[in-house]
Amino acid sequence: MLLRQLEYLVALARERHFARAAAACFVSQPSLSAAIRRLEHELDVSIVRRGQRYEGLTPEGEVVLAWAHRILAERDALQQELSVLRGGLSGTLRLGVVPTALPVASLLTNPFCERHPRAGVTLQSLSSEQIRHGLAEFELDAAMTYLDDDTLRQVRRFPLYEERYMLLTPLGGPLADAERVSWAQAAALPLCLLNSRMRNRRIIDDCFAADGATADPAIESDSVAGLYAHLPGGRWSSVISHAWLHMFGVPGGMRVVPLEGPAHGPRVGLVIAHIEPTPVLAQALVTVAREAGVRDALDRRLRSHLGGHD
Repeated sequence: MLLRQLEYLVALARERHFARAAAACFVSQPSLSAAIRRLEHELDVSIVRRGQRYEGLTPEGEVVLAWAHRILAERDALQQELSVLRGGLSGTLRLGVVPTALPVASLLTNPFCERHPRAGVTLQSLSSEQIRHGLAEFELDAAMTYLDDDTLRQVRRFPLYEERYMLLTPLGGPLADAERVSWAQAAALPLCLLNSRMRNRRIIDDCFAADGATADPAIESDSVAGLYAHLPGGRWSSVISHAWLHMFGVPGGMRVVPLEGPAHGPRVGLVIAHIEPTPVLAQALVTVAREAGVRDALDRRLRSHLGGHD
C-alpha cells in the first residue's frame, strides 16, 4: 500500500468525481482509477461503488477512508516533527474559522508566522458543521469557533474571548446619545444584521426575544464585511460583536453603544483534535494562543471606541 493511493482515495471521497479528483491530485483519471483498484486488490475489499459515474464508497470503503485520513495525518505529523529537528517548524497550518471570528484571526496567525517563519497558514472561512467535519476527517489542524457547540467531539478547547454585543448606530440617530440601550430599543431601529443561518444571528435573536422584541432587519448579510459595507451613510444600525471592532472599527458618522443584558456572550476559542501525540503545528498554535492575550486586546479596542468606559 502506497500513501499516494490513500491520497487519491481521500481526494475521490472529497470531490465525488473521478476526473475532479484526478485534477486535484495532478494525475490523469486512468492513473487515479488504477491506483484505487490496486488498493482494493491489496486490501482484498471493494472500496468504490462503481456505475456509469462515481456512486460513493462501500461500507468497507468508508472504513478504509477513515484510516486513510488517520494515516495521512500521522504522515504529516511526522514530517512536522522532523522539520523541527532540521532547524525550525515548517509546513502549512490548516486553520478553519467561523465567519464571525475571522476579524480577529490575525491575532493568532500573525504571531504564529513571526515565531515560525518557515511555516505557513491556510485560513478557511467555514461553518460550524464544516469545522466539525474538517477536524474529524483530519482536514484541519485547528479551528476558531464557538466553544459551547456540543456537537464537537474528541477535541481540546482553549478559550480566547467572550462575545460582547454592541449597537452601531448613526450619529444624530434617536439612540446615538444614549449611554446604554435595551434590545427592545435596538429592535425598533432600521437594522442591517447577519442572516439567520449564522450562529451569531441566532444568538442575538435570543437576546431580542429575552427583552420581548423581534428584530426585522431590512438588510441581511452572510458575512461581517457585507454587513459593514452597508453601514456608512447614516441609514442603518446594526448589532455587532465587539470582536469585529478589531478589524472594522466604527464607521465614520456612527457611534458604538453598549446593549443592556449579559456582560458577556458565548465563548469563542481555539479547538484542535484530541489525538496523541498532538501534531506539532497544532501545538505551536496553541502555545501562541495562550500567550496572545486575545481577550485583553479586544477589550482594549472596545474601551478606545467607548471613550474609556464600558
